[in-house]
Amino acid sequence: MTKNNQSIAIYPGTFDPITLGHENIAHRAIKIFDKVILAVAENTSKQSFFSFNERVDLVKSVFKDYKEIEVVGFKGLLMQFVATQNVRVVIRGLRAVSDFEYEFQLAGMNRKLYPDVETLFLTPSEQFTFLSSSLVKEVATLGGNIEQFVSPIVKEAMKKTGR
Repeated sequence: MTKNNQSIAIYPGTFDPITLGHENIAHRAIKIFDKVILAVAENTSKQSFFSFNERVDLVKSVFKDYKEIEVVGFKGLLMQFVATQNVRVVIRGLRAVSDFEYEFQLAGMNRKLYPDVETLFLTPSEQFTFLSSSLVKEVATLGGNIEQFVSPIVKEAMKKTGR
């Protein structure tokens, strides 16, 4: 809780690209919290489809009509960013059991770094449990139709890259 008793959570990710599964998790989160900050990570360890600034702009475009969602780009450790936002809850999406081990380790590490923050796991609707940004990038790169996996804004942006 913040000083004005507004409940706020951070939903971090690289969102490269943001998928309908990510959107679904964000929509679920705003049913629980007054405000959700979608924190777009720079993530220099991955080869990105979109640049950091393009990803921030795309996520902002996707959620432009949602006053309860704020989109912010960040660099560095998530827990350092969380501390600057004075937030105590981090949202993580779990698609399948295979995600759990990594997310569990990440939550444990984050708790060691910043013990006051709790991690809340949310699952997407069933039609998005298989969906990942990596798969969307692969399908798009190989010329497949991605319109059932991403918003029209993202589909157009991916088409424009020519990859």
